[in-house]
Amino acid sequence: MLSLLRHCGPNLLSPRTISALNSHFYSSEMSKRVAVVLAGCGVYDGTEIHEASAVLVHLSRGGASVSMFAPNTEQMHVINHLKGEPSQESRNVLVESARLARGNIQNLSKLSVKDHDAIIFPGGFGAAKNLCTWAVQGKDCSVNSEVQAVLQAFHTEGKPIGLCCISPVLAAKVFPGCEVTVGIEKDQKYPNTADTAAAINQLGCTHVSKSVSESHVDEKNKLVTTCAFMCDAPIHEVFDGIGSMVKDVLKLA
Repeated sequence: MLSLLRHCGPNLLSPRTISALNSHFYSSEMSKRVAVVLAGCGVYDGTEIHEASAVLVHLSRGGASVSMFAPNTEQMHVINHLKGEPSQESRNVLVESARLARGNIQNLSKLSVKDHDAIIFPGGFGAAKNLCTWAVQGKDCSVNSEVQAVLQAFHTEGKPIGLCCISPVLAAKVFPGCEVTVGIEKDQKYPNTADTAAAINQLGCTHVSKSVSESHVDEKNKLVTTCAFMCDAPIHEVFDGIGSMVKDVLKLA
């Protein structure tokens, strides 16, 4: 920008133009690089589509550059979303996630922590079925080895990790003693929160009750969580809560 000023001279650039150039320069310099990890396409067997979209909208609004990833593995099973029952077919998590990413997605094995400032995991049953086995084993679940390696890598580098809906259980399983939220316990609007929170606490972590429009920041571990569709809330409230989570992730990045 300084070389442009030298070549153009002070008379050719108005204060407004200089301000605009400064704004563009600093916003591009400060743009955060965020990895988003998907788990398929569809709430019952993959990533929750509205949550993924909300994450991407808020990251875009925050000026972040986004790269999407998913593990190249078979889904636990496939659910017919119209009937709400299993379908006799198999689908690949990476291939299905490409639907959400408009084809612009990479194998999770290629994700490098050095190339990113933060990472976010949207929710949906895929987080509990394809990224780990929480859906069938609860607190005794195992986490996909690539997912665990990525989480540990970002944690080791002190880079923030955002998780929403059921995906905070990944952090509870990988980071003993961490703090997360999956909603408000003993509230009818959060029908699955109490049992999930109890399991999280049994893992030696701390569940913090937060409303759907809020996020919780574990400053020590740089974890930011929000409950999203763990709450029976209007979609705009879920959208706002994810916005709070994304904003806090970008602040920490």
